[in-house]
This record gives sequence, structure tokens and C-alpha cells, in this order.
Amino acid sequence: MDRLESMSAFVVVARAGGFSAAARLQGVPLPTLSRRVGELEASLGVRLLVRTTRRVSLTEEGQSFLAACERMLDDLKDAEEAVTGEYRTPKGELTVTAPVGFGRLHLQPVVLEFLAAYPEINLRLLLVDRVVSLTDEHVDAALRIAILEDSTLIARPLGHVRMVTCASPSYLARRGTPTHPGELMAHDAVAWSTLGPLSTWWFHESGADVTFPIRARLATTIAESALAAAEAGLGIAQVTCYQAERGLAGGRLIRVLREYECAPTPVSLVYARHRLVPLKLRALVDFAVPRLSERLRQIACVVTD
Repeated sequence: MDRLESMSAFVVVARAGGFSAAARLQGVPLPTLSRRVGELEASLGVRLLVRTTRRVSLTEEGQSFLAACERMLDDLKDAEEAVTGEYRTPKGELTVTAPVGFGRLHLQPVVLEFLAAYPEINLRLLLVDRVVSLTDEHVDAALRIAILEDSTLIARPLGHVRMVTCASPSYLARRGTPTHPGELMAHDAVAWSTLGPLSTWWFHESGADVTFPIRARLATTIAESALAAAEAGLGIAQVTCYQAERGLAGGRLIRVLREYECAPTPVSLVYARHRLVPLKLRALVDFAVPRLSERLRQIACVVTD
């Protein structure tokens, strides 16, 4: 039995939650993974996984052994990267994730500059509107727009973004400007959400964040669609400041209900703790942080004008 192969197989199966999923992820035949994990359990004399027809779960011994295996495999990876030069010169593969809108508008331009500056680095940009696990999905760094709770990650603060409510000058001239969120039911709203139609928007009043009902003339799943409809005069939209920035700067949108906006949300670039941070990741962080911070500062200047 190859101990490292068996440990790697056990970690992949445990992370994937099943042998079939792990086999697809690794491109390894299912019987091979099953044999390697079985050999590992036999050599240890303990059961690491509880197998069912649909998935596997860790035994108590499996939970503690998984943590030990992950530490050992991470140490081995660090040692291999040190030998092959990833700690001497920035090169290799990187995966970075971010929300779709911010990633397309602001992270991707910075990534293009970064790749031009570091020709030996290849980068995968994972743009998705969900929280991605850096460990489970083998991601090197993530741009998070949220109050961070995971203290196991290193976070580099970049700035803040806020939700803004806005409409076109033509709509406001035709229908009037709301002075309180409670007036939104008398207006046409353009609502967007990836999770389904929205019936309320968040605002801040009397020291608390509260929701107010809206009447959506148009509901869409992407912010760009909502912004286009708002600029065309269909109704009032609520979007992030970085999405509305160009419309506000160009006068195509006017911000309303400013005194009722919720507090801004912090933006951070996060990555896992390493005893030795690979140069490729350190180069990305050092390159991206000041540029993304400046972009957020410029957005804040437009929004606060």
C-alpha cells in the first residue's frame, strides 16, 4: 500500500462526501479509490468512514485522522513547492473567486494587469454569487463583500460598498422623488435578485435595518438588467454602489432616499494561512490590494458627491 496515495484518497472522499463524487473530481476509477481507503482502514485497524448507498460520513476516528492527514499533505505540498521554485519566483497556477458583478467590473481588469506583469503565472477566475470554500474548492484567494466571520483566513481590507437606491431623471420628473421608503409602494420598482422576485428592500431607520415593501414593475435576475431598465425610466432600482457608479457619474441615474441607506459592507481579499506563503499568492495580494482599494475609493467619491 502507498500510504500517501491512500491518505490522499481518504481526504478526497471525505471532502466530496462520497466515493462517486471523489472519483469524478480526481478522474480516478471508483474501485481504485475504494481499495485505497479500505487498505488504509485495514492498516490502521479502525473504520474511518461510515458508508451508505448515497454518501459517506466520518467516524469519530475519521474526523481526527482527516485533520492530521490534511496537515501532513499540506506540509508535503509546501515542501514540493519550495523545491520546485514556487517560493523563489512567482510562477504556477492560481484560482481567485469573487462575486460576478464586482469581479467582472473591477477584479478582472486588475487580474489582466497582474498577468501582464507576471508571465509565468496562470490564473483561473471563478466569478460566482455564492460563498466559495477556499479549502473544498482549492481556491487560493477570495474577494468577499461581507462582515467576515472565519478567523482562520487572513483578510486584507480593501474598502466598503453600500446599496444605493436610484432612478432616472425622466422617471423622477414624471412620478416625483420619494422622501421616505414607505412611499415606494406608490412608485414603480425595478427589482433584481438571483434567488427569485423581491417584494421588499432594506433601509435604515430609527437605528435599525428594516424592510419596506416595493411594487416591482420588472423583476430580473441580474443587476445590469435592472440598471438598464432604471436608466430607461421604467422605475426605481436598488443596486450596489459599484454597479450604479457609471450611471450616477454620467447623470443617467439620480440617488434617492440617501438618508435611509443601510451601513456600508466591508470588502476584503482573503486567503488561507500558510507557514510559507507561495510567491505567486504573495505577488497577487501585493499587486491587487492597492489597486482594488483605489477602485473602491474612486467609487466612494462618485457615490458621495
